[in-house]
Amino acid sequence: MKTKNGKRPLKAFTTVAGHALVRAGLAARKTARMYGTPIYILRDGKVVAEKP
Repeated sequence: MKTKNGKRPLKAFTTVAGHALVRAGLAARKTARMYGTPIYILRDGKVVAEKP
């Protein structure tokens, strides 16, 4: 959805960006599973390695 000036509203942009981040996370987990490498996440304020 675009406005008269051709720009998307901020809410639509943040929604699209959020979906893109979710897709990127899923792709990263899939790649880590394929190669058997851990993924690093932030848990309780610390970076930890986790097997996908």
